[in-house]
Amino acid sequence: MTTTTANIDDTSQTRLGRLREGLDAFFSGLGQGFNAYLVAKSRMPQMEALNAKSDEELAEMGLRREDIARHVFRDVLWL
Repeated sequence: MTTTTANIDDTSQTRLGRLREGLDAFFSGLGQGFNAYLVAKSRMPQMEALNAKSDEELAEMGLRREDIARHVFRDVLWL
């Protein structure tokens, strides 16, 4: 009686795993980018309102014009 041993090739499983990881990374990045866009878009009215104020009005609020973006995004950006 002869015993035959089969060699199983993992190549297709490895490729499938890498493809899945690549797709996961792609869609994760896409989701993060979309989320960042929505956060920025939702804050545009506040940015526009502050930009419409005079320098004196901003000073009364303790802001400088160049600090408006930092102020509006202070909870998501550490600048």
